[in-house]
Amino acid sequence: MGSRLTIAGRELAGLRAEKTILLAIGIQLFIAAFSSFLVVGLVSMYDPGALDAAEIEVAASGDAVDGLERAAAEVPSVGVTTYADVGAAKRAFDRNAADAVVVADRVDAGDGGGERIAVRVTAPDATVETTVLVVQLREVLRAYELDERRDRAAYLDESPLPLPERTGSSPYFTFTYTVLIPVLVFLPVFISGSLVVDSITEEIDEGTLELLRVAPVTLGEIVDGKALAAVAIAPAQALLWLLLLRANGTPVANVPSILALMTALTALVVALAVALSALAPDRRAAQFLYSIGVLALFGGATAMDGGPANAVARLAIDSADVTTTALVVTYVAIAAVAYVGVRRIVAENGFDR
Repeated sequence: MGSRLTIAGRELAGLRAEKTILLAIGIQLFIAAFSSFLVVGLVSMYDPGALDAAEIEVAASGDAVDGLERAAAEVPSVGVTTYADVGAAKRAFDRNAADAVVVADRVDAGDGGGERIAVRVTAPDATVETTVLVVQLREVLRAYELDERRDRAAYLDESPLPLPERTGSSPYFTFTYTVLIPVLVFLPVFISGSLVVDSITEEIDEGTLELLRVAPVTLGEIVDGKALAAVAIAPAQALLWLLLLRANGTPVANVPSILALMTALTALVVALAVALSALAPDRRAAQFLYSIGVLALFGGATAMDGGPANAVARLAIDSADVTTTALVVTYVAIAAVAYVGVRRIVAENGFDR
């Protein structure tokens, strides 16, 4: 065990020279330390509808504009000014007196379909302001549709397809627990695997791996030492990020279970990194294959109901059930089997150039 710890210590000491890794860790540290401030700006990109304070002015025209005004009154921060014709509304838009133009007209549906309302919207070219504007207008048009459904319900022979119910969750809560926390938990996992790929392929390229084997250590012990260093730093980083989130007022439940899950995933990714280093000792090729493998692994897992990101989110908000706990145990078992299998193959066959 002493030789493994010595090699692990050597690997950790060498991290000071890895500027890319240190930069990645520094970025994560910044995000976690200032999460309470950053989350506001990040949510504005994740969910522009969260910016309820954005005031917009709409120039409206058409013979169905009265319903549009009624709907806009239900949406905060949206004002509607009615114009006699479309030309006047567009002139107001051109001189920046309005942020958008909405024309609502009643049209004949044809074939005995009765009357429908056609709405045409003119908005600025694609900018950040346009994104917020479109989100606010979407809320107005949604309210307009609901009003028309209620008004026409008595004249319908069949009930129309119901709209999905709105969720009352805060976009800040959703973003924090479904995006921010999983990102901070899993980035160290990817970094650890990349470290192993770099470490092994660099040893092979520079010929220092053979020098290590001259020492009284086996190839298996060398791999164990490198893997131990990579696996150890991942939960240490994640624990620091979660503690910083708590310090910023974001409670995170089941921290030990989250760390157990991400440690298992780190071991699984490290096993993948060791296997790829054995198959492709060239550093660039190994890093390319590692990136593709990690994307495929986590992409496929994310598509599952019990994917790692979903499990971390449920654990963090303390809504985990027996299935989530079973998934954590399963990931631990898979990681252990994968690493032991890869380690045995490498110990027996070595790293062939």
